This record gives sequence, structure tokens and C-alpha cells, in this order.
Amino acid sequence: MPTWLVTGGAGFIGGNFVLEARQRGLARIINLDALTYAGNRDTLTALEEDADHVFVHGDIGDRALVAKLLDEHAVDAVINFAAESHVDRSIDGPAAFIQTNVVGTLALLEACRDHWKALPAEKAKAFRFLHVSTDEVYGSLGDTGYFTEDTPFAPNSPYSASKAASDHLVRAFHHTYGLPVLTTNCSNNYGPFQFPEKLIPLMIQKLVKGEPLPVYGDGSNIRDWLYVGDHCAAIRDVLAGGRVGETYNVGGDAERRNIEVVHALCDAIDARRPRADGQSRRVQISFVKDRPGHDQRYAIDASKLKRELGWAPTVSFEQGLALTIDWYLGNEAWVGKILDGSYRLERIGTQG
Repeated sequence: MPTWLVTGGAGFIGGNFVLEARQRGLARIINLDALTYAGNRDTLTALEEDADHVFVHGDIGDRALVAKLLDEHAVDAVINFAAESHVDRSIDGPAAFIQTNVVGTLALLEACRDHWKALPAEKAKAFRFLHVSTDEVYGSLGDTGYFTEDTPFAPNSPYSASKAASDHLVRAFHHTYGLPVLTTNCSNNYGPFQFPEKLIPLMIQKLVKGEPLPVYGDGSNIRDWLYVGDHCAAIRDVLAGGRVGETYNVGGDAERRNIEVVHALCDAIDARRPRADGQSRRVQISFVKDRPGHDQRYAIDASKLKRELGWAPTVSFEQGLALTIDWYLGNEAWVGKILDGSYRLERIGTQG
């Protein structure tokens, strides 16, 4: 069984990836996470007794720690999910995004390069560094067209600029040093364990509480929605069969306007928990001032991934939304601990 170092493996996408990988018995996981506000150990509760999941509380920017983990555990692949990822937070405080997404990724790449160079020939040939990125590096689309792997970068927020920089560093380490890298750029993810500041989990919480639903602008911004389980499957496929040095776009084939997503959430919660006054929860929608530099449309062309590796999304947006809503309604205690920060007091100091 191979050993994978997964960074950011207590976050939303990383946590789902780790849980699925261990449930499938695909690899021994060394899980490195700094446990900032969006990463938490409660996501990994199911793995507490799993001897093949080793959690380490630490930062990807700590080269000595990363080098120690790579060497001691004879790591065969690194999957880098670690990132600051919320656009609004990047507008309010861009420095943290540069520190983690750029400086941290650079330190991680340097440690992995040195580890890879010291490996025996066969192990070095099989080693992989897979970098998980976003479609936001490409900027904003008009009414037509799709992002392909050849779309020029045109990031419009501090977050997307920091991810674009990290993508460039990964590419440069391949072309300069020969490090065997892979990059994935995905569309908007949703599903279990997502920190409730992103659109879908945020709206679910406000719908349940009867609070106003803040929708930026007129709600016409379009995103391509990807269920997190489908994204994890794509990452596994790229890790197993992707061509070294290549980038693969991952999309859900599910473009929706933000207001359509909110309407679907309102109707789904109404069906599960009707309001006492019998009104539709759409009355809770409140249009608010648009955020600065808000990209109008994202849409992914994932044909390269489909053609080369046979991947395709298996969960429709309607199916994924139902699964996500039911998960959040069934895990309100988890959400409450996330929102009040109590999970940090209980779990942040624990290391595996």
C-alpha cells in the first residue's frame, strides 16, 4: 500500500478525499493540516482508530517538518489541498493568502524536490506531487465559452491571484527541476463538511434559522457546481494516470446562476421543514451590494480529463444538493461547533 502525504486534509475537500481514500483502502495517509478556522479534526472522527491515518498538526511552510514527514514515512505521493480559499476573506486580508498559497506552496515544493531527488531511481520515477487548484485563476467568462487548460490566467481577486501564483510555481518546479507534478483546476465544490461561509452551507444555516439570505448583486453570477465526491474521484484518477507536468480541469457540468441555487435551497428546505407561517422561504432573500471584482461566470471544459482518464461527474446537481442539505440538517451539532469555534478548544492540540 502506498503512502500519501495529504496537506490540508482536515479541510473540506481534503477531508472528504482522506475519508474516501481510507474507506477504500487506497493508501496510508499522513495528514498535515494547520487547523486554521476552516480545518478541523471533527471532520476526521471516523478515522480516529485507523492506524493507517496519521494526523500531524503543522504548516506546509515548515520545511523541516515536511522534510521529516517525507523521509520518515517514505512518502510516495503528495496531494496538496492546503490553501486559504475564501474570496471575501482575501479581499479583507490578502496577506494570509499570499503566505499560505504562495510562500507555503513554495516551501512545500522545495521540500518535495529535495526528497524526490534523494529517492532511488524506481521510487523517484513513481513519485508524484499533485497540486489542487481552482478555476478562478482563469478570471471571468462572458455569456459563452468555457475554461480549458490553455485559457490564459487572469485572476481578479487576491485569492485567485495567490492560487495562480502557486500554479505557476508548480509548473516551474517541473520544468526547472523535473519534479513530477500534476495540477487540477476545479469548479465550485459543495457537499458535506464545507465550512459554512460558502454559498450553499451558509444559505442552509440561514434558511433553518429564518434569517435573511444575502445574495450579491442581482444573483446573476454563474458558477459550475461540482459535488465533492466527484472531485475526489477526479483527483484519484489524475494521481493514478495523469501525464506528468499536465493540468486537468475538473467541472460538474452544472452551470447555475446564484439566485437559482438559492431558490433551489429555499424550495428543498421548505419541503423538509415548512415555515410556521406557511410562506415560501424565498421571502427571506435579500439582495446586497455586490463584492468588489465579482467574476460574472465560470464554466469548465473537462473534456481532457474525460478523454484521457475516463472520468465524468456521476452526481447531478439536484442529487448532490439533496445529499448536501440532508447531511447538514442531520449534522447540526457539527455545524454549531464549527460556528462557535468550540471544536478548536477540544481538538486543535491533538496530534496523531
